[in-house]
Amino acid sequence: MPTRFELANAIRALAMDAVQKANSGHPGMPMGMADIAEVLWNDFLSHNPANPAWVNRDRFVVSNGHGSMLLYSLLNLSGYDLPMQELQNFRQMHSKTPGHPEYGMTPGVETTTGPLGQGLGNAVGMAIAEAALASRFNRDGHRIVDHYTYVFVGDGCLMEGISHEACSLAGTLGLNKLVVLYDDNNISIDGEVDGWFGDDTPARFEAYGWQVVRNVDGHNAAEIKTAIETAKASTDKPTLICCKTVIGFGSPNLQGKEKCHGAPLGDAEIALAREKLGWPYGPFEIPAEIRAGWDARNAGQAREQAWTQAFDAYAAAYPQDAAEFKRRLRSELPGDWSAAVEALLAETAKADKPVATRKSSKAAIEAIAAQLPELFGGSADLGESNCTDFKGHKSLRHGALDGNYVNYGVREFGMSAIMNGVALHGGLIPFGGTFLVFSDYARNALRMAALMKLRSIFVLTHDSIGLGEDGPTHQAVEHVSSLRLIPNMRLWRPADAFETAVAWTSAIERRDGPSALALSRQNLQPQEHPQSHLQDARRGGYVLWQSGDVPELAIIATGSEVQLAMEVAKALAAEGRAVRVVSMPCAEQFMAQDAAYRDAVLPPALRKRLAIEAGVSLYWRAFVGLDGDVVGVDSFGESAPASAVFKHFGFTCDQILVRAKRLLG
Repeated sequence: MPTRFELANAIRALAMDAVQKANSGHPGMPMGMADIAEVLWNDFLSHNPANPAWVNRDRFVVSNGHGSMLLYSLLNLSGYDLPMQELQNFRQMHSKTPGHPEYGMTPGVETTTGPLGQGLGNAVGMAIAEAALASRFNRDGHRIVDHYTYVFVGDGCLMEGISHEACSLAGTLGLNKLVVLYDDNNISIDGEVDGWFGDDTPARFEAYGWQVVRNVDGHNAAEIKTAIETAKASTDKPTLICCKTVIGFGSPNLQGKEKCHGAPLGDAEIALAREKLGWPYGPFEIPAEIRAGWDARNAGQAREQAWTQAFDAYAAAYPQDAAEFKRRLRSELPGDWSAAVEALLAETAKADKPVATRKSSKAAIEAIAAQLPELFGGSADLGESNCTDFKGHKSLRHGALDGNYVNYGVREFGMSAIMNGVALHGGLIPFGGTFLVFSDYARNALRMAALMKLRSIFVLTHDSIGLGEDGPTHQAVEHVSSLRLIPNMRLWRPADAFETAVAWTSAIERRDGPSALALSRQNLQPQEHPQSHLQDARRGGYVLWQSGDVPELAIIATGSEVQLAMEVAKALAAEGRAVRVVSMPCAEQFMAQDAAYRDAVLPPALRKRLAIEAGVSLYWRAFVGLDGDVVGVDSFGESAPASAVFKHFGFTCDQILVRAKRLLG
């Protein structure tokens, strides 16, 4: 029977070998955290390698994702579908072992990590989802949702500001099934961290309301085991376990130094490390007894079978709840969803009063929430302003985690990463709100949502210069275009209540990525929407109105500028000009349509085009071409009433008519 040290050394050896073969990577963290990983995975982690998607598995997140070879080694050794050949192809094109863990690429990887601290934020979201679902579905004698979220973090994760945002909230909510193991090795890329990271980290987390286990020897299995047992005994607090470790443990000349953080050790040093660790085996060679000591397949299958039997008993006692639980886990919308959507779109198409799209958004949320109990909302301290505090919402609180809404506080980045964790966990559809201009604070989490293809919905209100008196610090000018540039993001900027309902239902129905909704503070005039718009608007861009049979000019607009486009078009029509108005609430959705539809909306022969959007103009050059014109804002805003700001930047009917007539000649 292999010793714990020998089992941990299998991780160290694989990490050294893979990084050396790739001539790229980070061996230091896997070698330093190998003993911690061995105890966690062999003594505590509830999982099934044969079914990485088992719903009641413990979640394991490597927030310090540069140490990806630790995770890949664990997956290979414990029996996941990650053969040794994939470890030998570490960091190579199309391998299942990319440089940083990527969700959806490697079996057993719970989230994409690498941008430090975000994995920790995701883990908080997973723990929130577990608690909320447990509160909703568990019954006396039937605990069908009952698992932990374990996170590995390093000094870099805890230096990043997102760690404060996420962990402060986790402590406030009392997420007792969240366990963070801190690789306290005192080393980052620039060397010993004392000169730039002198925090009293245990005291910091205690101030958040966490249980803290201090001064654990991260190379002593007995101490690690006792610490995790202490964490699992907590009933009302998350736990931080501070593990004192040596980076690159086992490397005679490089351990404890920054040089082993992000570079191969070299063949000579690896040979010395093998000798020091007592590991006489060749590269990528794992003896049968070591592999048997790691194999978790039988135990994992037994765990899942026991849970399945428990769920069957639950289903017999609570058949409706069981059916609802299974529907949510399949990410399947309710059977009456399509009819509800058609009714919502038909109703909003009849709207006849000006209303801000942020308020239209709230109405849409309330209609959707009535049909979709898994809708899980929140706001970064702006619920009333974002209009995310929908009727019937219930906020999560310490000791009362049975809600469907999170008061995230002023934590935009933390909120967005937590939302991603909720989406990753499954069973809930998260949305969260802030001002559009503050999406910059959260941008990397929005990018990660797009990269992971998550159904996270970002509600971004108070768009454009229409915000008015708050001025350029709060007026979003470049933000809509910059969010459109994120691959796989869908940015909706609706023009009225109807398009807002289209945006919301499209975001809910989307299964392959996030959506962002840019919404107005000011009231917007409703447009006329015949039956054909109910489908065309969902394609991202459509012909809203036209005068004449063959248009001379196409005016493309979004959001608050659609009403202005209509005013200009009707003024031109009164002078006998043929004009087409194209509303483009989601340019990315429009570009995903087939060429025939795109050409029908914007015929290639219709070269005279004018785009109107109260944001940077460059994005729209792709739509108007060299012969077209863009009415945009290519500087920061101004502090004044919205009407004055719009006039200052040329967004009035008279000002735009001059430019339109110049195009028409």
